[in-house]
Amino acid sequence: MPNPRSFVPNGLARAAVRFKPASFAGTFVALLMASMIISACGFLAESGVRASVPPERYAEAPVVATADQKAHLITGKGEDRADEGVMLPGTARLDAGPAVRAARAVDGVARAVPDVTFALRHGDTTLTAHGWGSHAFTGARLTSGSAPRTADEAVVDAATAERLRARPGDRIALTTPHGDRKVRVSGIAAAKGSGSGAGQGPAVWFTDRRAMALAGHPGKADALAVLPERGASAGAVARALKDDKAFDKATASSGASVRTGDGRGEAEGSDVGYAKEALEGLGFSFGGIAALTAVFTASGTVALSVAQRRREFALLRAIGATPRQIRRSIATEALFVAPLAGLLGCLPGLALARWWFGELRSRGAVPEGVELHTSAIPVWSAAGTVVGTALLAGYMAARRPSKIKPGQALAESAVERFRPGVVRTLLGVAALVGGLLLARLAATEGGEDAANLALGVVMCLMLAVALLGQYLAKACSWLLGLPLRAGSASTELAAANSWAHARRLASAVTPVVLAMAFCSTLVFLQTSQDRETEVQQRAGMRADHIVSGGDTGLPTTAAARAAEAPGVSEAVGVLRTQVLVKVRSGGEPLLQSAETQGVGGTGRALARVQDLDVREGSLDGLRAGTVALDRLLAKGAGAHPGDRVRLTLPDGTETRPRLAAVYARGTGLPAVTLPRATLASHADSEYDSEVLVREAPGADGAEVARSLAPLGDVADRDSYAQALDRDRAVNAWGNMTMAAVLAGFAAVAAANTLVMTIAERRRELGTLRLIGSTRRQVLRMVHWEAVLVAISGIGLGTAISLATLVPMIDGLFDADPYVPPALYAAFAGSVLALALLSTTLPARNALRAVARTR
Repeated sequence: MPNPRSFVPNGLARAAVRFKPASFAGTFVALLMASMIISACGFLAESGVRASVPPERYAEAPVVATADQKAHLITGKGEDRADEGVMLPGTARLDAGPAVRAARAVDGVARAVPDVTFALRHGDTTLTAHGWGSHAFTGARLTSGSAPRTADEAVVDAATAERLRARPGDRIALTTPHGDRKVRVSGIAAAKGSGSGAGQGPAVWFTDRRAMALAGHPGKADALAVLPERGASAGAVARALKDDKAFDKATASSGASVRTGDGRGEAEGSDVGYAKEALEGLGFSFGGIAALTAVFTASGTVALSVAQRRREFALLRAIGATPRQIRRSIATEALFVAPLAGLLGCLPGLALARWWFGELRSRGAVPEGVELHTSAIPVWSAAGTVVGTALLAGYMAARRPSKIKPGQALAESAVERFRPGVVRTLLGVAALVGGLLLARLAATEGGEDAANLALGVVMCLMLAVALLGQYLAKACSWLLGLPLRAGSASTELAAANSWAHARRLASAVTPVVLAMAFCSTLVFLQTSQDRETEVQQRAGMRADHIVSGGDTGLPTTAAARAAEAPGVSEAVGVLRTQVLVKVRSGGEPLLQSAETQGVGGTGRALARVQDLDVREGSLDGLRAGTVALDRLLAKGAGAHPGDRVRLTLPDGTETRPRLAAVYARGTGLPAVTLPRATLASHADSEYDSEVLVREAPGADGAEVARSLAPLGDVADRDSYAQALDRDRAVNAWGNMTMAAVLAGFAAVAAANTLVMTIAERRRELGTLRLIGSTRRQVLRMVHWEAVLVAISGIGLGTAISLATLVPMIDGLFDADPYVPPALYAAFAGSVLALALLSTTLPARNALRAVARTR
């Protein structure tokens, strides 16, 4: 590496930037774009790390205790012991009785209130239900009547009482997860500062014990609100709770997290936790890929800029400049351009992060109250990365021009030599072999391992393209040059130029390959997933009607009522949620989230409304203590029918059911199937998500639909599939946005490189005009060279994306990638248009400049 003192600006570097600004414009653009991508991902990652929301429900509860909301996978022992925490799909709860007794015994605690929140319905109105004890910290107060004392009494908020025309002593019907129940209105309450229940809309309060039972979790509380004694600080009480052995023992089964300040906001729901994971995953995981891509492309642009000035460096060597002076000049030029590009790039990076954050919020991935954090850390990280990239790339590119003899430098500046370098070639071959081996390994591993290896495949192959670019350029120019040599003078000259300038062609092709490879991989992964989901769903759904209950769901009695409707032969209630399954990926254990359905009927009844395509075992054996898994999930778990499978239920409860069946349609339908009784008490809500209804032979479908209408929203098989497609659109948006960001960056980099390449050739284009070539012939030559660059980039990019997608899609879905012809044609057409536009415009400007000087 050069001496740090060599980075001090010198007159030669200042003169180069001052009198030849155009030669640095391309480098500036590339570094600015790299800074934009890195800083945008940095802002999102920092927002994920610092994500929090101010408490609303627990605003007047200074200390709140909740169960640990993560599932833990312990691996290794001693110094090798590792604890991987994964966010639970649902809400873990505390054992209310022991936790309350232990908390009340802690010094400084005046009161400990178990809190629970769940949904009920009265007709079409959804009510939020709580235990009456929560009035101690929410400020709800009775305006008439009395607090509930028995299981069939409730307090309703003033607005709801007015709408129902209910007074203390009246009885109202409420729809609970287990059907309709009539309760006596014991009192009417007003929330603090409003006429509704704690600002959450229509509300109803039961006794604390009854509330926990109706929520489906008897004796379990969502959280414990701790009210300190007068004069005791929240911090001191929180520390006392954490250090209290009795409280630790009382919450040992679920673990306890004691929260104060904004941390109480997380206790009001798991949205903040998932927002943290989403933002951190996007910022760090995708940010890492984007940063590598940005650095990779920017360094190539810097190297191209240095290589284009080999004639200048040769002259400097000829007049006595030392190798140290050449390296010092290049390093100083980088310091003139890179810091400014790095800092300015953070401005569009901030705009991109704000747009991205807003889109995530509009799609429900980020809750209200979580804000985008914009500190200086991502700015300095982006600027530092950009400066380091420019210095390192410039130093590597300057090694040969600074070391060779002056006479040899002048000779090489006149005629480009084909000298890829031994080390570069060996590294390129190693990257190519590594990418092919990873692709083969992904094909044999299958499942999630294939997807995890996909990034390694595409990165290795992209590195191979960059290192072996000159060899690939020679091969492409020879192959594509065959038809060009048989054409006109312009096409023949384009073929000869491409063959003679492999380095220049490689510099132009590499970013085009990058754009095509990344865009195709991400987009066609999504199209393949969407197609496979649709195929499996349509083939697997046998139900003629699907009854759903909106946001709340359907009571468990809905399936029985549907079965009694005229023309119905089978009705099965389904509760949908997610569980964590222990699988192995790359030889290492991990907890994988999987969509899950709990079915209310027998396995035989389920088979009448769903065709899961059972491959091993039988759904007839689906009963308490058993589970059915999708084929790929069972493979990841290493389980066969009869084996035990480790599952973590939504509330963190671990269970090891026996595998009863393995099926093949876990992409379009849930990947895990359990008896409803196993799942219900551990899910956040006991309401059924839907009821699947099969008509009796010869039944009138319209009549059946009308008879089911009182139960909820009725959809037929086709409209149900479309509804699920809209749900998947959120995930599809994420993949498409990543593709757009990477493809947009790569497209700008490709255009930038092509413009720089044409700008370098102004002398060459002028010479062609001087020897008699017409302006039209020269432009045709440039057009054909652009076509050669575009076709080479499209071909290599397509090969890389297929090498990545084939094992990935086969492993995930046991299918081939789905590449919509029209979409692929649009990609290829965009690449071709980009290449033509990025070469034609600068070539026209160069020819105009030549004409003015003649």
